[in-house]
Amino acid sequence: MPSMTVSMLNRLGLSPPNLPEHKVKRVLDLGTGTGIWVMDFGDEHPEAKPSSVPPNVQFLIDDIDDDWHYSEPFDYIHSRMMNFSVANWADYLRKGFENLAPGGYMEVQEIDAFHVSDDGTLAKDHALSRWSDHLRDAAGKLDRPYEKTGNLKGFMAEVGFTDINETLFRWPINTWPKDKKFKELGAWHNENTASFLEAGTLAPLTRGLGWSVDEVRTFLSEVRKDLNNPKIHAYSPIRVVYGRKPEP
Repeated sequence: MPSMTVSMLNRLGLSPPNLPEHKVKRVLDLGTGTGIWVMDFGDEHPEAKPSSVPPNVQFLIDDIDDDWHYSEPFDYIHSRMMNFSVANWADYLRKGFENLAPGGYMEVQEIDAFHVSDDGTLAKDHALSRWSDHLRDAAGKLDRPYEKTGNLKGFMAEVGFTDINETLFRWPINTWPKDKKFKELGAWHNENTASFLEAGTLAPLTRGLGWSVDEVRTFLSEVRKDLNNPKIHAYSPIRVVYGRKPEP
């Protein structure tokens, strides 16, 4: 995801295992998708065994809702964009904690589904706002409830993580900002959202809310207008939260 790369100054994560001088042996990437993150991490850290493929990378198919059974603990667990996929975030983070070696880190990088405008140019009746509402409602019916990203830091503390760090980024929905960096972020985020829009909306709204495919596509045409409207000064809050498993 170029937006994340731009935000983190070309780093793959913010926690210490992403530093060049930090050596790790076993790395687990949850919800790996295309595998681009774990392959890049494998290239940057040849000493690691993360979970064309670098020889130190292997892919596993597991259900994150089941108990996790791994032969050895991990030094670093990475999770990105898993909201609407995790049934219970406290349980998810607990499993991560239990599968870390003492001194290991878990990092989650999550987008908030609800867009924000500081100047009031995004209203509740905008299609973009209603889109977020519908996704939240559908996810709840499909037993994948939306979790506010601001709660993740607290969940980490509850399961036992220490040295917890939270960083908030703001991704504009399009190129409305005047600042060059944020304008670039807006261009990337707009492109990413546009490519996700139909694929990420059809299943939740048809299966969770009973909409027809035509109803979803008609509604998304309104959402696209809002996404591309430079008069709507909205952004997506992004939180990167990481914590360390204490040593005995």
